[in-house]
Amino acid sequence: MNTRNPWLAIAAVAALSLGAAACTEAEQDNAQADANEAAADTGQAAEEAGSALKEEAAQVGSAIAAGAGEVAQEVDEATDELAVEADEQKAETKTDTRGN
Repeated sequence: MNTRNPWLAIAAVAALSLGAAACTEAEQDNAQADANEAAADTGQAAEEAGSALKEEAAQVGSAIAAGAGEVAQEVDEATDELAVEADEQKAETKTDTRGN
C-alpha cells in the first residue's frame, strides 16, 4: 500500500469494490433470469395440467350424461311395461267381474 498517497489506496479499494459489485450484479441478473425461466416453466406446466384436467372433466361429464340418458331410457321402458301390465290387469279384472 502506498502510504505517501492515500488517494491511490482509496482508489484501489473503490475499484475493487466496483468490480465485486459488478460481479455480484451480473450474478444477480443471471439468478433473476433463471428465476424468470423457472416461473415460465412452472406456468406452462400448470397450464398443461389445467388443460389435461379440463379434458378429463369433459370426458367424465360426457360419461355421466350418457349414463343418465341410459338410466332415463330404462326408467321410461320400465314405466311403459308397468303401464301395459296395469292395463292387462284392469282388463282381466273387468273380465272377472263380468264372469261372476
